[in-house]
Amino acid sequence: MADMSLTIITPERTVLRDAPADAVVVPVVDGSMGILKNHAPMVANLRIGVLRYKQDGVYKRVAVTGGFVEVSENRITVLADAAELAESIDVMRAMEAKRRAEARLRDRKANIDRTRAEAALRRAMVRLRAAGALDHDKD
Repeated sequence: MADMSLTIITPERTVLRDAPADAVVVPVVDGSMGILKNHAPMVANLRIGVLRYKQDGVYKRVAVTGGFVEVSENRITVLADAAELAESIDVMRAMEAKRRAEARLRDRKANIDRTRAEAALRRAMVRLRAAGALDHDKD
């Protein structure tokens, strides 16, 4: 039986609502933070990364792109700019987005917005990590 519940909401939709969770690891601006039962109440800024939550002994992944996490009374609420469950990620589309961003960053002659291209690359990499399509599991 899970000790906590996890809700993930974006401006467009609710990704998870009261999902049972035994543990949650969220990507925060200064690293990753683990949340277990009876965690102290808190609010933190999220960074682009992979949120992991343990359910029935298995960690599940969600790609998140910024926002906030709130912990209160064994309820974890994530308000994310965008979020995508690992099983919903179109890996081919994410790989293509990664390839396009890398190509834009390599092209020194092109007049591109490097900040946007770097952000696009980070988002694509996070989606691929969440989907398990990369060799490593770092946030």
